[in-house]
Amino acid sequence: MRDYYIKKENGYTSSIQKGLSAVRSFRSGLSYGTGTREENTERLKRELDSAEAVVIGAGAGLSTAAGLTYSGERFERYFFDFIDGFHIPDMYSGGFWPFPDEETRWAWWARHIYFNRYIDPPKPVYKDLLAMVQDKNYFVITTNVDHQFQRAGFDKKRLFYTQGDYGLFQSASGRIKKTWDNEAWVMLAMEAQGFVRDDNGIFHVPQDRKISMRVPHDLLPEIPEGGKAAMNLRSDDTFVEDAGWQESSARYASFLKSVESRHVLYLEIGVGANTPVIIKYPFWAMTAENPKAVYACLNYDEAICPKQIESQSICIDGDSGEVIKKFR
Repeated sequence: MRDYYIKKENGYTSSIQKGLSAVRSFRSGLSYGTGTREENTERLKRELDSAEAVVIGAGAGLSTAAGLTYSGERFERYFFDFIDGFHIPDMYSGGFWPFPDEETRWAWWARHIYFNRYIDPPKPVYKDLLAMVQDKNYFVITTNVDHQFQRAGFDKKRLFYTQGDYGLFQSASGRIKKTWDNEAWVMLAMEAQGFVRDDNGIFHVPQDRKISMRVPHDLLPEIPEGGKAAMNLRSDDTFVEDAGWQESSARYASFLKSVESRHVLYLEIGVGANTPVIIKYPFWAMTAENPKAVYACLNYDEAICPKQIESQSICIDGDSGEVIKKFR
């Protein structure tokens, strides 16, 4: 098994290395692009029509545009008791909160997983995006862990989730290089907290708002081999890159190589400044290396490109969901 993986190229590592090497050469500063929003939207439409391949790089901003917000009304609706009891400001912070015991921590995670992984988003942004590219030769790399690409119908073999999946458990130590589906456990944990299903099988807070912030001790998740389970999310060196992750990484590397000298549209959506080395910098580098390539950035207040590739770039500031909706 080990020899098998050695022979597979790691698209995650190789693209990061490419981006880090290239970003040092972008010494002329950054640009917000050229042209008006309307002109750039029309140009993006033309590029989608003519491109031989589309590489989508998606960050948290895409899920936010789809309504999977981590603060505000949605957070308050499902986590009101955690807000009152622990003064947690948003869902992201809750993932790192020092809860008093494992029963409380896993009650939090059951909700966090369910409302971001096992239900459809409020807005059809992912399905609209699929409609844009489903007839194209495309591949998706994403730092999102909410599985919404697959829920929308994207081909699993054209997806690379680099940072993990809310729907998977791994061993807490990371020594066992496997992951396990957690859907059955999540459903039990939601019921145990007092959430109720509607006629469509979707969990909601009951009318009396009486829900528990703990799961029973015997419901604490363990892996089949025995031992504590953990979320399969990249946060430290215990993150498990299992066989599925390895295959996706290799497919990404293979796809990039197959289109590297062709008319490629590198379509970056909602990628922020937290992890630019995974998507943003490699996209800049690959665009700079290929005069036929075009880099498009859809982002709210962060639609930028290096000045060196300004003429090859399309920067559209604003709600990416509203832009994508225009392509339906």
